[in-house]
Amino acid sequence: RMTKDEILEQYLLRTPYGGNVEGIESAAWSYFGHGAQHLTPLEISTLLAVPQGPSRFAPKPANTERLRARRDAILAKLIDAGVFVKTDAEIARADAAATPPPAQRLKMPREAPHAAYVLARRFKGQTEIRSTLDRGTQMLVEREVRLRAPELRTKGIYSGAVVVVDHRTREVVALVGSLDFHDVDHGGQIAMFDRPRSPGSTLKPFLYALAIDKGLALPGYLVPDVPTQYGTYRPKNFDGDWAGLVRLDDSLSRSLNIPFVDLLQQFGIEPFLHELGRMGMSMSRLEPGKYGLSMIIGGIELTPLELASLYATLADNGTYKPLRLVTSDVEQAPSPIFGPGAAWLTKQTLSLKDRPDFPRRRVSGMPPDIHWKTGTSFGFKDAWAIGSNPAYTAVVWTGNVDNTPTAELVGSDAAGPLLFDVLEGLSDRARGVPTQQQPDELVAIDVCTYSGYPATDACPARSKALAPVHAVPTTPDPFHQAYDVDRVTGRAVLPACRVADASYDRKTFIVLPSAVAAWLGERNRAVPEAPVFADGCVADTVASAAPTMLSPADGQVVTLIPGVPTKNQLIPLTASTRSSHVSWFVDGALIGTSAASDRMYWEPSPGKHEVVVADATGRKSRRVVNVEAVR
Repeated sequence: RMTKDEILEQYLLRTPYGGNVEGIESAAWSYFGHGAQHLTPLEISTLLAVPQGPSRFAPKPANTERLRARRDAILAKLIDAGVFVKTDAEIARADAAATPPPAQRLKMPREAPHAAYVLARRFKGQTEIRSTLDRGTQMLVEREVRLRAPELRTKGIYSGAVVVVDHRTREVVALVGSLDFHDVDHGGQIAMFDRPRSPGSTLKPFLYALAIDKGLALPGYLVPDVPTQYGTYRPKNFDGDWAGLVRLDDSLSRSLNIPFVDLLQQFGIEPFLHELGRMGMSMSRLEPGKYGLSMIIGGIELTPLELASLYATLADNGTYKPLRLVTSDVEQAPSPIFGPGAAWLTKQTLSLKDRPDFPRRRVSGMPPDIHWKTGTSFGFKDAWAIGSNPAYTAVVWTGNVDNTPTAELVGSDAAGPLLFDVLEGLSDRARGVPTQQQPDELVAIDVCTYSGYPATDACPARSKALAPVHAVPTTPDPFHQAYDVDRVTGRAVLPACRVADASYDRKTFIVLPSAVAAWLGERNRAVPEAPVFADGCVADTVASAAPTMLSPADGQVVTLIPGVPTKNQLIPLTASTRSSHVSWFVDGALIGTSAASDRMYWEPSPGKHEVVVADATGRKSRRVVNVEAVR
């Protein structure tokens, strides 16, 4: 059984006030525009007057006089009963004489409608939910979205979402779930900040930071960006072009794909997923074997809230804490994911302003001390822009709820301007917040100026680079190799191949991966002179791993065209290695030996075949190809 107090509480929550308004709190907002705790004696009298006959007394022009008479009568009874102190009673009588009752209900507050619905579902049954949203920040973001919405609609973009987090406390201070809550034709009432979408290239900074923190890479590493096939997967860059050789930090600022697919292959897909889970990605996405190398360029789905958690971790120097949506969420102890040194180096790269996704309209007036990343999903279905200043992290997504693509959905153009509008609006609030200084854990090491790798004796020029003291890379420079060269023949030799009566000069060569050398040669670009070794002298120190077979793909099925001679249906054989020459075998039979950068061809025959590529030291890679003949 309910107590009298409980019965009264339920009555106050459910008492009718006309239309769909129920309860004292709702009526206070609907009649007077504020909560019940701020009601005046006259307003209390008004609310007591209505429930006995809402159709006769609820605010509307036809009821005004009836409501006024009933209100004033109830006010007099309350004063006579001593409910109000003398001063309040006198003010209430004066107000009653001068103030008519409301003639119509007010529009209910509509700030953060998506957040209100999401929180109501998440905390069912609670009558009062105190969010972490900041009214000023929420109004700022809603205004910027309204200003950008007409331009986006002209481009066929009808939805968007914005999340703003104070990454110092992890409080979510602003949430916008669509361009227009009332746009029912384009899913305006769906809270897109809580819906998973392809993140495009926005995960690259975390692979970059984690690789640096584990000693796998440095920003200045020279890495290949040439056409590469991983099994049946053949990624491309956004602009369809290739850079050849590029610094790793440059590949991040330019958002090149091949260097990061290569880096993910080194780091490992499952370990990377595990680290994303530690930074706030939903554990439901950590299904082993579900994702491939394409996840680093958008082959996975995350919500804007999840990406906000990831980027807040980066902004907070690699330290994770869960996002807080309500004030009752207890701020948890921080969990380090990667060190402040790796975070600082990553933010330095993301702070560069001379890059393709720099907003063209902002020649000046750029918010200070920011770093950001944009992303575009495959098929032009999602555009992202995510950035941070010293205090706040903002995530902007634009797209269409039904996945309708448009060529205008490019991160730098469809999401970038809104991101910078928001960060510019927040710049005053972040003023005075100290920026991260270069962490003490970064130490200067000697690297080869050309490659960015730790210098070896073969490196002709050295420079300094910063690396975390706990994760200084140990992989030596693979690009420079020094050999003795016979003055007469010009052939390189190893110590075991030296001849007593010959004269030698010590010479350093730049040895490129054969795929890079081939790509440069096809474009008539300069290729460094490679060493040519004396007969019988094998440079087993040049290659540290077996050749990587680029084509054919493992398990590839080749269908022969009827009526076309097989000599006109040759299958290309290509590999990448630092060895100078490779040999190709099919079913144990030698097809030929050539320079590693050259492409060989095999005339196929129906059946299952084993293709093997071997370098001069015997290191091998194998793949199986199925050749089918159409009958």
